[in-house]
Formats: sequence, structure tokens, C-alpha cells
Amino acid sequence: MTIMQQSSRAQDRTLGVWFQHIQQGMVKLPRFQRFEAWDRGRITSFLNTIINNLPVGVTLALDVAGVEKFESRYVATAEPKGPGTVTQHLLDGQQRLTAFWRAMHNNYEFETFFVYLPAFDSAAGKAEGDAEVRCVPRWVNKNSFRMPRWAEEPEQCFQRGLLPVSLLRPGDINAEVDTWMNRATGALKPARTDPDAFAKYEAYTATRDKLKTEITTLRERVTHFNLPYLSLPADTKKDVALQVFINMNTNGKPLSLYDIIVAEVESVAEQSLHALEASLNSKCPKAARFGSVSDLILSTSALLQEKLPNARGMIEMDKKQLLQNWPKLERGLERMAALLESEGVFDEARLPTKAVLPVIAAAYERIPDDGDFLAKSEKLLRRYLWSSFFSDRYENSAPTRAFADFKALKGLLGNPGFTDADLAAVPALNRQDFPLADVDALLVAGWPKAAGIEARAVLAVTHYLGAVDFADNRKASFDSIQKREYHHVFPDALLSEASIPSFLALNCALITWKTNRMIGRKDPLEYLQERVQWADEVVVRERLKSHLISFDRLAAAHYAGLQGEVLKIKLAQDFDRFLRARAELVVAAMKQLAEGQTPSLDTLWNAAEMDSAAVASGSAA
Repeated sequence: MTIMQQSSRAQDRTLGVWFQHIQQGMVKLPRFQRFEAWDRGRITSFLNTIINNLPVGVTLALDVAGVEKFESRYVATAEPKGPGTVTQHLLDGQQRLTAFWRAMHNNYEFETFFVYLPAFDSAAGKAEGDAEVRCVPRWVNKNSFRMPRWAEEPEQCFQRGLLPVSLLRPGDINAEVDTWMNRATGALKPARTDPDAFAKYEAYTATRDKLKTEITTLRERVTHFNLPYLSLPADTKKDVALQVFINMNTNGKPLSLYDIIVAEVESVAEQSLHALEASLNSKCPKAARFGSVSDLILSTSALLQEKLPNARGMIEMDKKQLLQNWPKLERGLERMAALLESEGVFDEARLPTKAVLPVIAAAYERIPDDGDFLAKSEKLLRRYLWSSFFSDRYENSAPTRAFADFKALKGLLGNPGFTDADLAAVPALNRQDFPLADVDALLVAGWPKAAGIEARAVLAVTHYLGAVDFADNRKASFDSIQKREYHHVFPDALLSEASIPSFLALNCALITWKTNRMIGRKDPLEYLQERVQWADEVVVRERLKSHLISFDRLAAAHYAGLQGEVLKIKLAQDFDRFLRARAELVVAAMKQLAEGQTPSLDTLWNAAEMDSAAVASGSAA
């Protein structure tokens, strides 16, 4: 029988049989399958399809006879108690069967699924209507109780007309059903001394019988629901099975490029890329701070094979070579993360451009662990990093330009005797083609919370210099900035009165709030004082300096009693002076960083004060 003949005829299988096969470990998932992806809405919809006995699409399985062709894993939360004999790998249908299995055990952390039976809803007055599945979101409160508490109480669930979906689980669970029913309806059972006890008991019995009938009907419907499947025979070649897997998934819910490459690695190398990724995450935990580790794996691996770090280059990669390069990849990503952290770039949210990540990680292939050349090489990478942040090198065609920069950097790193005269070979370091930003360019850089390269670069400079928190005096670090927020130095409410844009990188500082947010229109210094409740002006003056913010510029910005055109003119002048003074400091730091130097706050501020004094002297003359 050919594969086409086999796959053209769907075979019936009830959910009761699927359940049993999963329970016994007979059905497993190839490791290249993506993990659970359905949200509560899709799970609810699928369960409603089942209890209403509506048709669903077929699944796809690869028969297993003897040794499994692929590394595999069990359906989530379905690992059997003892060793089982695997008879099928599920190639398509994972989301449906995982949702079914987990809902039948109601073991989701943040959801509990119920069947709503209108006839038993005490608030609905015994309304008529069809049964439907409903999801109740769950959470844990500060006392470690799973909320809402009523979702754990059969009596309260029953009063709402809710029956746990787990009671529809296939198999012999009559004792579990009876226990739930006893607890759910116990309050309806009359005492012998109750007035009209006999009539009440009859009503109680009728309710129980009706409920039992509903449960039995739903259980039968679930157990005998048909979820058909197509199967590939056990002797199907791995590459054919993988191609069918890719085609089936692409035609349904598109796979990511990573999913496809995972499958290809499985095919040619018989190793699990998911397992390697998990190991990489544990060895290089900081790499994940800068974005998707799977994306970093693919883009860096492409460069290590001198391929473009885009979809085409990744697909063209030699998958066996990818695995052979894995130690280089791990080392490169770990050292890339360390270099960025040392330069004050701590995470993806503050990263000016992702284009530099694979370039730096792959470049470490040519860099030793110690010695003079290590220092020289990392200085080169720092120059590349900051030049990329403060030029328009990666505004367009980032993968192509990253590839060109990597090739040039690799060439330099292959020649320990390279000099500054050789740097222009790296396009990002060629100042004629890609000049660094100037003061005017930085003045219009937008809010750094958005994905603007220069805007985030301004923020990165302050983090490099320490960016001491106004309130708690902690220097910028990965941990500390997670608790900070983007703060307007000149308040938005104040600038709005004069129709002046406030969402500019130079008007932003990342600090911790100490007071409420409803402060409104205030002078900058007063606004800042109320925000962080400082007590010592000298201390705060120094903390502001670490953000390249002049205390004196803020202290001079007073607008009490001003309004209309007068306010607009003075505010515009003060704001422009503040922005320019800060931009000049950023540019001074930028120039040193782009040369691989290590600027300090003292040298930057001393130079700025000398320039101000020279300007003042010239004006006086």
C-alpha cells in the first residue's frame, strides 16, 4: 500500500479510545512539535464542538513499530505510571488532543472548565437551553488560595448550573461522579423532621435523577465522539514524514521557521533541537533577556555558516553543521549577553537594534578567552555596537547589512595586527557612509519605550553611565530597571499647555516612582521632587548627573503665574536649552563609546562646564 493510498482514507477513532491510548503511553508527540498553543477560547470552542457532537477535522499519525523514528514526548500532563508501548506519533492534532486530555482532568493552572446546564441554574429560574462549556479563569490570592473559591465547591457550582468537565472523562469514574453529586445536591436533601419531608425528598430525588441523566448523556457523547485520523505506515521514511508534517501544519496553522528547522535537524541528525535549546537556556540564561532564543539560535547559526541571518539563509544552512557549531553558538551567545550588559544594555525592551546580536555572538568564534587580543577584539565589538546604535546603519535591510558587517569584522578578527586604519572596512564603522548622530538628530529622537534605535541609544548611554535611581540610589542593572518606569523630566501636562511635544528620548529618564501619578502640571523640579520625595538636594543633584540631567537647568524652569504666549515662549526656550544641554552630553559620551573608550561622568560634566564657561566668557566679551 502506498503512502498516498494510506493517507487518502480516514479511519474512525472515538475519544474514548484516544483517551485510553494517551493514558497508556501508546500515543506520543515527536519532539519537533510545538508545545501547547491554544488559549482558553479555542479550548472552550473545541469542547463545545464535542458535547454538541459536531464534526471536526482529521488528525494525522505516524504508526510506530519497534524503534521510534523520532525523539518523542508524552502529551502534556499525560506521562503514564509505567512503561508503555508506543504505537503512534501524533503529527497533527496535538492541540486538540492536549486540550481534551487536560480538560478531562481540569488540570490547567489558570482555567477550570465547566458544562453549564441552564435547567439547574438557581439564578436563572430553571431556564431552558442547551448545555455549553464555559471557562472560569483562576488565580491565586496573597493567602495562597486558588480563586474563585466557589469553583472548588460542588454545591456552589451546582447552584450556578455548572458541572466540572472532568466528570465527563472516559472510563469508570462512577464513584467520582456519585461523590460530586452527593456534595452538589446535599443541601436539597430534607431531614426526616422537615415539614413536607416526603414531598421534598421526591423533589430531591427527581433533581438527582435528572442530573444523573444529563451527566450520563454527556459522558456517552464524549466517550463515543469520533475524532478520525489519517495514518502513515510505520515504514514511512523520516524525510517523507517530516515533509508531510510541514505541509499539513503549514496549510493549517503556519509553522514558524524555527519549527521547520527543528524538524529538519531531527531528520538529518536525529537530535532534538528543543532539548539543545533548553540546555542553552540553562547555560546562557542572560541571552533570553534580549529576545527569542530560538531566533538568536537561527540567526547566529546562519552567520557562523556565512549565510544571511534571514529566512533564506537559515533554510539554506547545513543542519549537521548547525549542531557541530553548537559549542561556538553557546559561547558566542553567552559572551554577547555579557558584553551588552557591560555596556549598559540589559534587555530586549531597552535594546536599540536586534541586528547586532547575531553579529556579535558569531564574531566571538574568532576571539580568544583571554590575552591582549581579547581586549583588542572586544574594543572593536564595542565600537561596532555603539556605532550601530547611533547611526542609520540598521534602519533598513538589517539582515543584509548585518551580514556585511559580520564578514568585515570576521576579516579583522582573523588578523591580530589590524589597526584603526582598517576599521572603515566595516560598513558600520565607516563614518563617511554612516556618520554618527549629531545634536540635532538626537533632539527629535522619539520616546524610548517605542522601538526607535536612536531613542533607545540615548537611554543606553545613561545606563552605561550608571543611571542612578532618583529615589533609591540603585545603579541601573537588569534587576533594578524592571521596577522603573519611563518618566517625563519636563511634565507632559506642562508642555501640552504650550503645544510642545513631550515624548522625546532626551525628555525621558527611567526611574522608580514613589508617589501617586496624579500630580498634573508642575514645574519640572517641583514635579520631580513630588515624584520621588527626596530630602537632600546635593544627593539628588548627583543622581541627576548620572542621567546627564542638569539640576540647574531644571531649577531655572519656573512658570508660576505664566500663561498664553508668555508661557509658551519661556517654556519653549527653557525646554530647548535643557534638551540641547543633555544632547551635547550624550553626543560627547557617544563619540567616546563609538571609539571603544570608557567615558566617565566626571570627564563629561567637567568638559560640559568648561564649554559653558567658555561660551559665557565669549558672550561677555
